[in-house]
Amino acid sequence: MIYYQSIIGNTREFVLKTGIDHCEITPENYDFIEVDEAFILVAPTYASETTYIMSEFLSSYQNYRYCQGIFGGGNRNFMDLFCYTAKNLAKDFALPLLHLFEFQGNSHDVNQLIKEHENLCQNLSK
Repeated sequence: MIYYQSIIGNTREFVLKTGIDHCEITPENYDFIEVDEAFILVAPTYASETTYIMSEFLSSYQNYRYCQGIFGGGNRNFMDLFCYTAKNLAKDFALPLLHLFEFQGNSHDVNQLIKEHENLCQNLSK
């Protein structure tokens, strides 16, 4: 499963390209989602006033325990701030930062998420 937040649609489009089951975290649902299976989080980069719901989602019900890693989306024009939301979440929750991509991601980025998801599924089936 993939959980993600999408503000203007880039992250949503990235996740949809994978064909993997997913759930969008929104201001309306973030504190009602209780996770009971391994997942990958995909985080866009915006001000914390907008993306705080991902931190709240991970904290709620201790969902972070099931998170196997984070993908971060952003804009390279922001230089040091590129994908800072994903980097901060990885640091705050001691989670692996798996991959960083720009905008909606390219085919390599999409394949990286598919590969990480496949690895996760294989590890769970062992």
